Amino acid sequence: MADDLAHDIDRVCRLSGSFLLRSGRTATEYFDKYRFEADPALLRRVVDRMVGLLPEDAEVLGGLELGGVPIATVLSQVTGLPVVFVRKAAKEYGTRRLAEGAEVAGRRVVLVEDVITTGGAVRAAATELREAGALVEAVVCAIDRSDPGSEVLADVGLEVRSALTLSDLDEARASA
Repeated sequence: MADDLAHDIDRVCRLSGSFLLRSGRTATEYFDKYRFEADPALLRRVVDRMVGLLPEDAEVLGGLELGGVPIATVLSQVTGLPVVFVRKAAKEYGTRRLAEGAEVAGRRVVLVEDVITTGGAVRAAATELREAGALVEAVVCAIDRSDPGSEVLADVGLEVRSALTLSDLDEARASA
């Protein structure tokens, strides 16, 4: 059964029109994930659900650029856990770091992402943070859009814990 959060996210984020996709194809429907992240009340409801998904031994939250950063920031405020912001690539000036913020070496870092479909960005971030000495075993995400049962990040030893799935959003849409 669809819940209110899934219904509200679907209502706010699923757009109709003509959209050019990254693949070059055109679609009549588009899911704009930044719309829930830009809405303070909706973002807080997502974070409240994600709090219960965090492993008990979490020491640092790792917000992935760009969508994971606002979620990790609010999650940090709610839980008191420090946060590290993980870039897609290390910057080429200043500190030249890939991860900015809390120290990760020897600490249990839980990655935070907005939407996971193939897991590419999460996979890359986990690899880089592990090379920096972090213990990375889990990722919490707002929406898991991967194929059900695919365990999309099992190949790199990451457990995916999601607040909502694509099925939840589709069910919410159907019941509206």
